[in-house]
Amino acid sequence: MMINPTILDFISYMGTTLASLFAIANPIGTIPIFYSLTSRDSRCYQIEQAQKTAINVTLILIVFLFIGSYILKFFGLSLAEIQIAGGLIVGHTAWGMVTTKQMLTQGERQEATDREDVSFAPMALPLIAGPGAIGVAISQGTQAKQLVQSLGCAAGVLLLGIIVYLCLILGKPLIDRIGQNGIGALNRIFGFLILSIAVELIAGGVTDIVKKLAPILLQS
Repeated sequence: MMINPTILDFISYMGTTLASLFAIANPIGTIPIFYSLTSRDSRCYQIEQAQKTAINVTLILIVFLFIGSYILKFFGLSLAEIQIAGGLIVGHTAWGMVTTKQMLTQGERQEATDREDVSFAPMALPLIAGPGAIGVAISQGTQAKQLVQSLGCAAGVLLLGIIVYLCLILGKPLIDRIGQNGIGALNRIFGFLILSIAVELIAGGVTDIVKKLAPILLQS
């Protein structure tokens, strides 16, 4: 039985978007931060904050997924340039994860601790739907030329939102079981994978620019 090519296209873009965003957003790595910021709150309030965080992450990435191409046109940027810039940001974030650099500065953590609602800042932005994830969303949205491809990307973002919610509400037992050292080890593993994605983004952007400039260089 052959699967409809349209369905395959949808699944392909959904899977690629979800895989790229999951690695960069790293919801597992934000679990300790979430519970440290909401440690004085009730379990019901933590669940509410997890839900709002997931919704905010989804909305932020969906917006940039669909308006990303217009942003590029407005600033006169190409997808290759966004890929290189995004790759550098993602690489910087990944290096911090590999070297166990704190995701929030002391000042940011203190300010967040004093907030009643942490679902938008700092949880959704900049921790989960940060510059790297936004760059990937713009890149995926720009590459999607057909409606079914755009819908596949949107479905990938929605799945990421669901995963973020599940990670945050189920994260407490995970921290209790594997401890901070285990979370740190997972962060370093994700950091290595994200570094690989950063290299791919930069290499793809450089390759596209070289291809674009090659005819001009050959003529000169």
